[in-house]
Amino acid sequence: QAMLYVPQNMPNPRSVDRQAFIEALVRESWPVIDLLAGRTFFLCTSHQAMGYAAQALRETIADNDRDYHVIVQNEDSRQHLIETFRKQPNTILVATMSFWEGIDIKGEKLSLVVIDKLPFAAQGDPVLTARCKWIEEQGRNPFAEHQVPTAVIALKQGAGRLIRSEFDRGILIVGDTRIIPGSSSYAARFLSSLPPYVRTRKLERVLNF
Repeated sequence: QAMLYVPQNMPNPRSVDRQAFIEALVRESWPVIDLLAGRTFFLCTSHQAMGYAAQALRETIADNDRDYHVIVQNEDSRQHLIETFRKQPNTILVATMSFWEGIDIKGEKLSLVVIDKLPFAAQGDPVLTARCKWIEEQGRNPFAEHQVPTAVIALKQGAGRLIRSEFDRGILIVGDTRIIPGSSSYAARFLSSLPPYVRTRKLERVLNF
């Protein structure tokens, strides 16, 4: 029913700035978006990334002379954006994590979900800081015991937008290469939380699928 695609040419998110990372993800995702003529949720882990993604997608659509529509969180109400996505063909919805759950779009209307990065909480968040400090005071590892499990749940929720019925088919693109087995100490935890997608890093396999 579904395939997980991590593009081969994506940079490590820690090695480039956010705009360059998002532009690379749009570039790598474009052949799939174009093949599907939109029908895409482009989900970002920050408002800044969302803005970069919307701009890059609109420029790419114009450069390729396509009649696809980009709608963006905060440009309209959540309910109206979802209704527009359902009713308007060739649409790409760009949003942040408030759209990662509670949305149920069955069938071919939504055939591609793109997630920019593993959804770790932003550093400097006061709630995160307090929880991590408390865990440290217990002599435990806050990253392994709190930050990773929280991000795993969030990724599972975002990916869950893709397959909403036994008849759905679709593609999940994750731009973060830290999910590749062996690339990080926590990659296996993220992968094991997802449904048993076919996995690939080759664009040709995605297009054939």
